[in-house]
Amino acid sequence: MGGGVGEPFLTAFAPYRAEVVMLTRLYSWLALAAALTCAVSANAQSIRPPSSIEILAGHAGFADEATLEHSVFGGAGRIYVTPRISVGPEITYMRGPGDDRDWFFLGNFMYDFRSPRSGRPPLVSPFVIAGGGFFTHSDRVGTGIYTSGEGTFAAGAGTRVHITDRVYVMGDLRFGWEWHYRVTGGVGISL
Repeated sequence: MGGGVGEPFLTAFAPYRAEVVMLTRLYSWLALAAALTCAVSANAQSIRPPSSIEILAGHAGFADEATLEHSVFGGAGRIYVTPRISVGPEITYMRGPGDDRDWFFLGNFMYDFRSPRSGRPPLVSPFVIAGGGFFTHSDRVGTGIYTSGEGTFAAGAGTRVHITDRVYVMGDLRFGWEWHYRVTGGVGISL
């Protein structure tokens, strides 16, 4: 069925096979993170805030001759080890111009400047975040897709605003390697 009027339009939005595989992995990791965060005992939850999961979206820019703009999508988990310190995984997908695609697999360390009071989260909670892990980049070079990977890190700060005791919105600004900045917002759910 070649030559149809709608084909160029439809193929422009069709995902690459690698994108489908990576998104499947992203959702699998998020499900695993959610299952692991649910395993925190009831006794530990009375001392520390509950674990949470976050869905993220935003914008990133990579340094090159000119800034390469990217859309950002991802998810993260947060497990509290003290009332103010949490750790957790993050998987982020960035889609740039043309065939430019990036994945970040990070382990994050977060410090909240405000702790819960009387078992309730603060309405506004500023935080700092730092993480390290692995980064993959793929782009069309010549007649094929070239993929590379290396270690990475990112650090920054943000704020969470609780809508209810279990649901919050958040935003952060980070800088990292492969040299970039990123601004993301998201929604989090405490488990």
